[in-house]
Amino acid sequence: MIIVVANQKGGVGKSTTAINLAAACAMKNKKVLLVDLDPQGNSTLSFIDPQTIQKSAFEMLTETGTGFSDYVYDTNIPGLQIVPSKISLAKLEAKLVGDFDGIYRLRDRLEEVKKKYDIIVLDTPPTLGIITVNALVAAQQILIPIQSSYFALEGTDDLLETIEKIRSRPNPDLNLLGVLITLFDKRTMLSRDVEAHIRKLFGRKTFKTKISRSVRLEEAPAHKKTVFEHSPRSSGAQEYLELCKEVLKRV
Repeated sequence: MIIVVANQKGGVGKSTTAINLAAACAMKNKKVLLVDLDPQGNSTLSFIDPQTIQKSAFEMLTETGTGFSDYVYDTNIPGLQIVPSKISLAKLEAKLVGDFDGIYRLRDRLEEVKKKYDIIVLDTPPTLGIITVNALVAAQQILIPIQSSYFALEGTDDLLETIEKIRSRPNPDLNLLGVLITLFDKRTMLSRDVEAHIRKLFGRKTFKTKISRSVRLEEAPAHKKTVFEHSPRSSGAQEYLELCKEVLKRV
């Protein structure tokens, strides 16, 4: 199962969700591959020292004739491996412009290894460019994190329109796995109002689990750890475990 975590709006907890969902699934004895497709490399930083990376997602998508194992790195979490990202990935857009099979690069590469893993999680950049389109073409399910804030749904129409375009031709098997409410603050009326609006709009596709605004979740990447390693008893850790249960039930 290939799950893409996507939203072209930045700061909604995309990488945090990709990191901790992948880790939680591995903790549930699943064999998991996390593919970091964001040039900022936030998912990578939680698992790997950037200085040790020789080949990354950029080379995976541009080189031909090389084995996929060249791009895969082990993490400290048993069962979880990662294809890391470097800033060089930002050059991919220019490299693939005009390439007739450009949007299929990731799908073709993952075809080589998808049977080796129970779940592949794709972390994407906050844009709807060719990297995100590659991820949507390669995936079977999309998880959309939406922040519980006033501007939460800004740009969501563009994302949903892109999903429909992808489903109409290059990837008719793409399904909406669910919408995840992130950075939720139960103390504020605004967060509760936004939650109600999101649940009304997406109905059962909205996950029951909400990810609360959490200091521990914000601290974990600074320590180059998942929330389960950094603060296993925190609300963030418990919520991502609950999200993992919902995801595994849905897929």
